[in-house]
Amino acid sequence: MHDFWDQIVFSNPLKNYILVTATILFVIILKRIISRLIAGMLFHFIKRMSSGLDKSSFVSLVIGPIGTFLVLFVSVSSIGKLHWPAELDFEINEVGSKEIVHALATILIIGGFIWLLLRIVDFIALILQRRARDSGDIRDNQLIVFFSDFLKVIIGIIGILMVLDFAFRVNVSSILASLGLAGAALALAAKESIENLIASFIIFFDKPFTAGDVLKVNNISGTVERIGLRSTRIRTDQKTYVTVPNKQMVDGIVDNLTLRTQRKGELRLELSLSTPSDALFSTIEGIRTILENNKVENSSAFLNDISGRAFLVNVDYFTSPVTLDEFNGVRQRVNLEILGLMEKLGVTVSGASTDIRLTQQPPSDNADIRSTIKPGPSAQGEKP
Repeated sequence: MHDFWDQIVFSNPLKNYILVTATILFVIILKRIISRLIAGMLFHFIKRMSSGLDKSSFVSLVIGPIGTFLVLFVSVSSIGKLHWPAELDFEINEVGSKEIVHALATILIIGGFIWLLLRIVDFIALILQRRARDSGDIRDNQLIVFFSDFLKVIIGIIGILMVLDFAFRVNVSSILASLGLAGAALALAAKESIENLIASFIIFFDKPFTAGDVLKVNNISGTVERIGLRSTRIRTDQKTYVTVPNKQMVDGIVDNLTLRTQRKGELRLELSLSTPSDALFSTIEGIRTILENNKVENSSAFLNDISGRAFLVNVDYFTSPVTLDEFNGVRQRVNLEILGLMEKLGVTVSGASTDIRLTQQPPSDNADIRSTIKPGPSAQGEKP
């Protein structure tokens, strides 16, 4: 029996394979319990930095990455104790099979570790988002999302450098030095991307707008849905999804409609020149009364000009920053009441009607029959 366990299989005793397999199975079976214990210790460490944290949320986020990292680490460490079998020793492009397997195992371990760090970043962002939501400032909420994505990018870059260093034996310091020498060329090639990245920081610190604001920029009107590292996503009034580079959002003229204090409504009336002065005065006074009854905050109605074809009456009013549907309701109500007032006073719009009359003069010795077109109240001049 002793000889059975000492049998050599692929350059290793059979008992070594049994021990490695038992160790891996033991970790797989107990990984959830062990992961919870490790997650609890990590939570107590993070809790010292801030109070009021939710342990269940933290555990649910990190228990998966911890378990995966634990199984990968124990498996690679246990298998590493075995001797590499000579039967499996071969080369691919002058790279030995042992180095290939070692690189793959290292990539898996680093990947599990990076996954755990990303989940911790998600948890911190979740806690900060809850605090921002409780404070009622969605600007802080968007800022948290932005820096969360930024930290994830940084962690991803660090993970790539770790893979290059530990898995492929690449001298990372020399790469960073060469990047310093080629920094000017890279900066020139990525000029627009760098400008958009800097513009994203300007947007978050200067805060000209935030997610949820209604903007008008570059003849585009819509609601900001997301502010990213490179661009801002806007849902337009036509429900299309527009991506605008952050550099344009900083350099261009952005009209933040959400921050306005009032909504403006206007009406331009061109009344017939045949309107009597008293009827014109009554119309303007009646419009002012209508605006007062509709509880607008500021309003004006006045005779702006007298042109060759109409009396020009300007009507301007401002409401509180209500929703678009509510503002359209006020505007429709004002327009209909003004229309009813004009009908009551017998006031017509210029060009609404034109009378054409044909007259015939008696023929004479040296005269032909002529027709005369006589304009109505809203037309001028004669046409022979």
